Amino acid sequence: MTKSRITRDTLLDNVRRVVVKVGSAVLATRDGLNGAAINRLADQLAALSDRGLDVVLVSSGAVAAGRQRIFERTRKKHRNGKDMVSRQAASAVGQGRLMHDYDEAFARHGKVTAQVLLTRSGLKLRDRFLNARNTLERLLEWGVIPIINENDTVSTRELEFGDNDTLAAMCLGLVGADLFVNLTSADGVFDRNPDGNPDAKPIPLIEDIAAMDIEAMCDGKTNVGTGGMYSKLRAARRAAQLGVPTLIVTGKGEFDIPAVVDGGPGGTLVLPDERVVSSKKFWLAYHDDPSGAILVDGGAANALLTKGTSLLPIGITGVEGCFERGALIFIKTADGDELGVGQTNYSADELCRIKGKRTDELAAIIGPLVSDEAVHRDNMLLDAAI
Repeated sequence: MTKSRITRDTLLDNVRRVVVKVGSAVLATRDGLNGAAINRLADQLAALSDRGLDVVLVSSGAVAAGRQRIFERTRKKHRNGKDMVSRQAASAVGQGRLMHDYDEAFARHGKVTAQVLLTRSGLKLRDRFLNARNTLERLLEWGVIPIINENDTVSTRELEFGDNDTLAAMCLGLVGADLFVNLTSADGVFDRNPDGNPDAKPIPLIEDIAAMDIEAMCDGKTNVGTGGMYSKLRAARRAAQLGVPTLIVTGKGEFDIPAVVDGGPGGTLVLPDERVVSSKKFWLAYHDDPSGAILVDGGAANALLTKGTSLLPIGITGVEGCFERGALIFIKTADGDELGVGQTNYSADELCRIKGKRTDELAAIIGPLVSDEAVHRDNMLLDAAI
């Protein structure tokens, strides 16, 4: 389905698999989980499943559920601790409660759910990524609705994915989704933050998200979740690179997902890019945070951007950071403009020794070569949404 063909009315024409992301701002209040919101969400996703769509749900809410449960049982006032350990402990308590509520909500429609907890480190290795893909594929073959969340309890950074918008974008490539529905507390995207600008205007359609300055548009986060509209637009931009359209719609009140995906009004439709990256390149670019940077001269930058070439050591002018072979790194101009990311064939130390050198000079400097290229074009994504 090309960008030019996609409209609200044709959105579902070629969709067989949808990833739906719901955040704490939709599922929870200050007092804990909102049971009515969970039931309504289950009703609507079950309806999509009954129409033959594979449905994958990426859900926040474990921390809010845990805090609620702790307070109900112990009346401990420290339940609202925002430090990493407190959040992880609350998630450990709440994950079971969240899944219990989902199990009961979907069981009313005869649907079976499965809990899938992921960490970024678990997807960092390609074989583990593929194993997770195979598991999810089998669950979907069985008609099960996977419910994915980050495994907060064992995450070593707060949080590893940063937010579940990022996790949901990764899941698009993981399951081969055709549509991304991101539920938010606002009714779609506005030209300015509506919280501080009452005259902000809704944007029903975004045709070229890569051309938007999303940082300038988004100047705030929600109070309950860790995301905000910036992370949703960044996730939509990543989805667009994968060729997946995104619907950013409200999940508050009387929301109606089936009606919106059937072409009804509301929310914002983000169209995919004309040029689609492969699932492997998508994984490579977003499976981890870059460990450093390679700086390139004008000639190399032009060749990368206009000719689609690999990056040779002769075009490198500098190296930032300390990293080993195989690390994900930024590729920047000497002025600091980010061109993209890539997987380096050489360590930072080796690159410092061979930068600016011709290919026939490399072996004499560092010994037997692993590659002529510093970064191969197949292991590079330009204009990455980092």
